[in-house]
Amino acid sequence: QVQLVESGGGLVQAGGSLRLSCAASASTVSRYAMGWFRQAPGQERKFVARISHSSGATVYADSVTGRFTISRDNARNTVYLKMNSLNSADTCIYYCAAYYKTSGSYYQATTYSSWGQGTQVTVSS
Repeated sequence: QVQLVESGGGLVQAGGSLRLSCAASASTVSRYAMGWFRQAPGQERKFVARISHSSGATVYADSVTGRFTISRDNARNTVYLKMNSLNSADTCIYYCAAYYKTSGSYYQATTYSSWGQGTQVTVSS
């Protein structure tokens, strides 16, 4: 079982930036596709970004394209989500997730087999 631990959430003013980190158990980041999802109260968990394990190809939800950047550091076994130009709609719990060699769609939460505990991001206006 892959262990994932998020950190870096907090309170930020609208227009500000945050960087989330996801520390994974050994060799996860280089072998698993890694994704970020977010969930607001009363809503379903939604896809934010994904980075592939092989080429490092990235894909983003339309709502964050151009503002958020997903990256990974294989040596540190960590995945990051840099968030710029934050607004109130970005206020959510953010989750890191991983999947390995599945035919599922990267934007569906059910594709991912391992999840972190989540980190709260609150954007004040």
